[in-house]
Amino acid sequence: MGDPRKPRKKYELPKKQWDRERIERERKLIAEYGLKNHRELWRMQTLLRRMRREARELLSAKEESVALRKKQLLDRAKRYFIPKDVITVDDVLDLDVRAVLDRRLQSLVYKRRLGKTPRQARQFVIHGHIALNGERVSTPSYLVSFKDEEKLGWYDEAIATETMPTPAPAPAAEAKGPAPKARPAPATAGAKPVEPQAEAAPQVAAGSEKSKTE
Repeated sequence: MGDPRKPRKKYELPKKQWDRERIERERKLIAEYGLKNHRELWRMQTLLRRMRREARELLSAKEESVALRKKQLLDRAKRYFIPKDVITVDDVLDLDVRAVLDRRLQSLVYKRRLGKTPRQARQFVIHGHIALNGERVSTPSYLVSFKDEEKLGWYDEAIATETMPTPAPAPAAEAKGPAPKARPAPATAGAKPVEPQAEAAPQVAAGSEKSKTE
């Protein structure tokens, strides 16, 4: 059997791990395209970096020895990333990471309004609701060619994505006014009304009156 080969790494790490500008830029792309983490973005960047590296090597090499490699590179770019009939190596060098992210299955599902948000589009793909040419595809990072883009649709049944009715707002609390005055209890039949009692006069001690008269 032989020893199993070591799998090829699918992404390359950034040279500077803690670069604030790069991290903020990557976070915006992750939020825009609904990616899971930075590794998914690094995969697309690595794929683009390898294509551009191949294009630079083709420009510096001799024409006779790179004819086949050039044809393979241009055919791949024309099939996935550049919708033109005639392209050159310079067109490959002009590609950016958005051109690769736009060809992911998750991005196309959201672009064709099959999902309301990129996150919902990713959920539909992972749960097996999306098909290409009648075959189920459950990989959000699957690159879709321009030829197969028209064959993108639901796998079995279309899923309703109408917005849910918004709940009615709660009634605002009324402003509290002064407390109402208590009403007197109703008088019972035959009962006499209670008259208010006069205030008692202050009592003066007998000794003090006697001292005043003297």
